[in-house]
Amino acid sequence: MNIQSLLQLLVSNTLIYAAPLIFTALGGTFSERAGVVNIGLEGIMVMGAFSAAIFNLAFASQFGTMTPWIGLLVGGVIGGVFSLLHAVSTIHFRADHIISGTVLNLAAPGLSVFLVRALYGAAQTGPLARPFSSQSFPVLKNIPFFGPILFQNISGPAYLGIALSFVCWFVVFKTRFGLRLRSVGEHPDAAESVGINVYLMKYYGVILSGILGGIGGAIQAQAIHNEFGILTVSGQGFMAMAAMIFGKWNPIGAMGAALFFGFAQSLARSGNYIPYIQDIPSIWLTVAPYLLTIIVLVAFIGKSEAPNFIGKTFVKSK
Repeated sequence: MNIQSLLQLLVSNTLIYAAPLIFTALGGTFSERAGVVNIGLEGIMVMGAFSAAIFNLAFASQFGTMTPWIGLLVGGVIGGVFSLLHAVSTIHFRADHIISGTVLNLAAPGLSVFLVRALYGAAQTGPLARPFSSQSFPVLKNIPFFGPILFQNISGPAYLGIALSFVCWFVVFKTRFGLRLRSVGEHPDAAESVGINVYLMKYYGVILSGILGGIGGAIQAQAIHNEFGILTVSGQGFMAMAAMIFGKWNPIGAMGAALFFGFAQSLARSGNYIPYIQDIPSIWLTVAPYLLTIIVLVAFIGKSEAPNFIGKTFVKSK
């Protein structure tokens, strides 16, 4: 395998595995910038993956090639609705953020697998009717050397996520909405004193995290696993959370970290074609992304500056 083919394989696989992490990490950024810890990203991804898979199987004949793209919207809506449980419990009922998120992570797999068994009589849906397929960009794919590597047979959702990362950065750091969101996560009392509805901004942050996390789960089901089952998400939500922390709660930084984790996962699939790496036992390549997640959390969580009021209970003044 020549260098161009090897790079094309690595880039393609990296983008495939990074896509769900990018969307979910962006979602976590919105929630935690608003001061709400969302450890429930894993459960939100599960519900997004479940709803997108069910939609894909049920409506593929009506929507054709657009089915997986519409499935992203369905996953986003269900993820947003599911995240409302976290929003209500932490914002209005002042529940501990970690416990509330853990409840989401425990409830989502059980609920989704129960519904899949009720619908299909098995613990998984089976192959989807219209999964995502590799795409190529006209004209750009013809650029010498870099064209085939970056723009031929690649993941469309990944490039959408990369573009969205820059949009989210602009929203968070360059708009009035972003300023209010960040002020609520840094000093909600000061934000309230100038007329900002703190509760509403926190709801916005958590619901946006649910929408983007649900889209991430939908990509995981429709682009990587091509079905929904108990192991479809299997830790990707925690990996996305690690990417968010590694990226210092910055959308572009979170996107870069997600690409790094996607590359780590791609090695398990592409390692057999890479000199030296092919000699590493496959089990080590498989667990490498999860080991990196732990290392990143241990090494960087103390050094990254989280929003000042994150995880704390805000009580609205009378």
